[in-house]
Amino acid sequence: MLENSEDAARRLENIRALTDEAFAHMDMDEFLDTLLDRVREILDVDTAVVLLLDRQGRFLEATAAKGIEEEVSQAARVPVGRGFSGRVAAERRPVYIADVPSAAVFNPLLAERGLRSLLGVPLIGGGRVVGVLHVGTLTHREFTEDEAELLQLAASRAALAVQALVSRAERAGARELTRSLIPTALPDIPGAELAARYSPGKASVGGDWYDVFTLPSGEIGIVMGDVAGHGLGAAVVMGRMRSALRAYALESTDPAEVLRRLDRKMQHFEPDATATVLYAVFDPGLERVRLSSAGHLPPALALPGRPARCVDTKPDVLIGLGIETPRETVTVTLPPGGLLALYTDGLVERRGSSVNTGIDRLCEVVFAGPPEEVSATVMSALIGRERTEDDVALLVIRRAPA
Repeated sequence: MLENSEDAARRLENIRALTDEAFAHMDMDEFLDTLLDRVREILDVDTAVVLLLDRQGRFLEATAAKGIEEEVSQAARVPVGRGFSGRVAAERRPVYIADVPSAAVFNPLLAERGLRSLLGVPLIGGGRVVGVLHVGTLTHREFTEDEAELLQLAASRAALAVQALVSRAERAGARELTRSLIPTALPDIPGAELAARYSPGKASVGGDWYDVFTLPSGEIGIVMGDVAGHGLGAAVVMGRMRSALRAYALESTDPAEVLRRLDRKMQHFEPDATATVLYAVFDPGLERVRLSSAGHLPPALALPGRPARCVDTKPDVLIGLGIETPRETVTVTLPPGGLLALYTDGLVERRGSSVNTGIDRLCEVVFAGPPEEVSATVMSALIGRERTEDDVALLVIRRAPA
């Protein structure tokens, strides 16, 4: 009885060691290193390794290792369903190998290291496999049921932490990538006054962006885009799309042709990505602007002494939909003092009301004034005190008054 009580106390202490709240304040590498150190100590094993599933769900990639660090330094990868770790992930259950040299392991490092016995368990978080945790010994070892349960406990703890840490890292990465791609300062363009606002969404940074650049012809290119989705993936696609559009803008000054080429590129290299994009090209004197819309919301046009209205643009198909249809360019005359406001749907879309209601509200508050004043007025009226769920991008350009 005493022995059972001591075993229970020891087991409880081991569980506490694996679920220490201090883990919550570590980054990914520190967390996994600490976890593997404790696993080796508790189970008295020679090696401990965590492999995480890649984005495509095809390979397990060595992410942290103790006692066999070369797994990480050599970037070991194991196909799901192959070998020892791949079998653990595919079958979603513990797998024990009594004699490594005679087993069909995929990774030769395990045998080269001299391992004899292995025990692996899946990392399952949110109902899906995110990786594998395995331990090994240099001598033959039969693991008890309690030891297997402890390893599974460590794996469960690791799965939840990994998901949280990856999510945190991706949010931070998406934020930094978006900040690096959105202009920190708008270019100084003779005869033009510009202002911009960007506010990341409350839930997660997405793929909203704007861009302003001058072309070799002296014309001015202005872009407003919104990649579908959120997080680091959307931000990465946004960066690629921004670079591609700039390149095509150097080859053609027809907005519709630029968007056609962008669509072709995205369909080939990013077949799962979709986006709305509005591209406008201003004449050097800003008296005329040509626009083409790939499913993007129409800009608001404000002329001196007149109420603002939406530009009558034909919203062609989104970038990446895989539909080959002609794209159109419309031309708008912009007299001195005239102003255009481009934006993403986060500015006008709200739960419980239609996008048209938001656009109508935008047109009510936009006026042909200094862009900084217009931007401040728009953000106050449509955003107010609450951060929106979605990202918000706003870009205002005015032709200087006569």
